[in-house]
Amino acid sequence: MKIYILLGHTDAATLSGAFADTYETHARAAGHEVRRQNIGEMRFDPILHEGYKSIQQLEPDLETFRENVRWAEHIVIVYPVWWSSMPAMLKGLFDRAWLPHFAFNFADHGLTWTKLLGGRTARIITSANTVPWLLRFMYGPPTVALELCLLRFAGISARSTVFGPSERASERTRARWFCKVERLARKGK
Repeated sequence: MKIYILLGHTDAATLSGAFADTYETHARAAGHEVRRQNIGEMRFDPILHEGYKSIQQLEPDLETFRENVRWAEHIVIVYPVWWSSMPAMLKGLFDRAWLPHFAFNFADHGLTWTKLLGGRTARIITSANTVPWLLRFMYGPPTVALELCLLRFAGISARSTVFGPSERASERTRARWFCKVERLARKGK
């Protein structure tokens, strides 16, 4: 399987980075073809300054991101939950690169759209510093913006895995989390 991994935390020396490393290592060991980008190493302006009114030239790293998404059969996005959502830099990446004629096209009447990235699957792996069920109960799913409003909007079948509470987790709990990431990677899920 062709798997594209995007680390959505700007610091690779974090729990998110360790999850991405684990996924990459075990996916490769299982024979999957893997490409990876770390958002902290990418250079781009995360602000879509004029919306869709004018074309804002994509930087090379955003072009590579789009090329990797087109290439992939399965996309893995790893990031921490900050304020019940994704980090700003990750949101900025999607604001800039997830554009009409790439991810979707609106119909002329504006009520429907064409999903241009169908046939792909995605796994969102996040960590939160609270109990996942409590976070979901209080604020809703922390992956809803990415899972439903971006990936599924473009036709990508997405699922999410939320680990937490991340800072208070015991070594035994963390070991279980990493075992789950390893299983997902081997299966390409």
